[in-house]
Amino acid sequence: MTTTPTARMYAEAPRSADHQLSMGELAAVIARDIPAGAFVNLGIGQPTKIADHLPAGSGVVLHTENGMLNMGPKAEGDAVDPDLTNAGKVPVTELPGAAYFHHADSFAMMRGGHLDVCVLGAYQVAFDGDLANWTTGKPDDIPAVGGAMDLAIGAKDVYVMMTLFTRSGEPKLVPRCTYPLTGVGCVSRVYTDHGVFDVGPDGVRVRETYGVGAHELAERLGLALSPSA
Repeated sequence: MTTTPTARMYAEAPRSADHQLSMGELAAVIARDIPAGAFVNLGIGQPTKIADHLPAGSGVVLHTENGMLNMGPKAEGDAVDPDLTNAGKVPVTELPGAAYFHHADSFAMMRGGHLDVCVLGAYQVAFDGDLANWTTGKPDDIPAVGGAMDLAIGAKDVYVMMTLFTRSGEPKLVPRCTYPLTGVGCVSRVYTDHGVFDVGPDGVRVRETYGVGAHELAERLGLALSPSA
């Protein structure tokens, strides 16, 4: 029988914004938190927006699973090269020192523990860090595992970028994933439009909230959150 874990006490009171964040604003928050000099993979979809918010001089090296290191921001206008795209087929730029390599070599980097951080989207994340992001299991759903399983087990830190609730209001941060798993206990942090959470074996810790208080979020998510002493 699975029981809902009690969240860890936060080390400090969570910071707040007075409004729910857009995905663009959330991308800027994640870019702020990526360590300088890290090797990072950005998953297909919303996580690719993070590339546009990394500060100059951060030394962050972006990796794409289709075979590129030191990818730059999204390409616009005359900078668009149809042969230069990220894994989501979005035109991108290259930074000085960019390198290209075979798809198999790219996956070897992912599986070999050479990435410091990956940022993935998700359908669900469990309080203990389980990840479900490749299919809902519905008959009309199109499975799209891509390189998510390789990233989930290969990256040193796995961040998730997602909305906290579905369109019908159901939580996506849950006691236990009901969708097929991508990885077990692999997620370390969840970034959402309502707040940022650290997850893992000891439960959930709120780092920041956006447009809503931590205790209101706790009630909606079914968590027992305790303020720091």
